[in-house]
Amino acid sequence: MDENTTFQVLVNDEGQYSLWPADKEVPAGWQPDGKRGTRQECMDHVDEVWTDMRPRSLRERMSAG
Repeated sequence: MDENTTFQVLVNDEGQYSLWPADKEVPAGWQPDGKRGTRQECMDHVDEVWTDMRPRSLRERMSAG
């Protein structure tokens, strides 16, 4: 991949984020979150929205306990 690659931000059911080339099929278990852009733009978005790195299931267990 080169600097001209457009990426999209994906999120899974556990609330974990990943960057993925926008021209590739989204892998099973992941959904686009709507952000597309350069690698850096997508990384900045992930840094902004993914503030708790724990999987959703762990966060829920910890808040219930």
